[in-house]
Amino acid sequence: MKLICVGRNYTEHIEELDNERPKDPILFLKPDTSILLKKNPFFIPEFSNDVHHEVEVLVKIKKIGKHIQQKFAHKYYDEIGLGIDFTARDLQQQLKEKGHPWEKAKGFDGAAVIGNFLPKTTFTNVDDINFRLEKNGKVVQKGNTNLMLWKIDALIEYISKYFTLKIGDIIFTGTPAGVGKVDANDVLTGYIEDTESFSIKVK
Repeated sequence: MKLICVGRNYTEHIEELDNERPKDPILFLKPDTSILLKKNPFFIPEFSNDVHHEVEVLVKIKKIGKHIQQKFAHKYYDEIGLGIDFTARDLQQQLKEKGHPWEKAKGFDGAAVIGNFLPKTTFTNVDDINFRLEKNGKVVQKGNTNLMLWKIDALIEYISKYFTLKIGDIIFTGTPAGVGKVDANDVLTGYIEDTESFSIKVK
């Protein structure tokens, strides 16, 4: 099982971090050890003073595929979920300045929250799904999959050029604007449409 993550897939998020808009999807991987175990709190790592939440729609792959054409991509997933790509922003910035990979800032233990999945049939259109993240009861991020630069099926086509997709792989499709720092005792709750997908405490 692997976690394939997409960076800079929402225009407003690109702008808030003053990043350049990419010509192609930016991909990076998180190891399976980055998955936050169910019902566990998220512990802020000792090597960062600026961990950010990034809420994202997730896609779970249901069959093996390579070089998948976009028109067939819908056959490779039946479940949609929500999660958080935790990012040690201070460490990421240091790594970017040196031209180094991001993995230490993105793939540390507990850096991937995977909430409950819903059947794809729950949604009329996977390219029109509302989602949000609340921190201590206040909405801090909200988005809709129709705002993605690359929609789900386009991402599957692109990703499968480089990585064979296997059963159980999860795609993190990118985060909308509103990312921000988490602090001890924060409670983060994610909703896909109006269904709660996860709720975690920060320590």
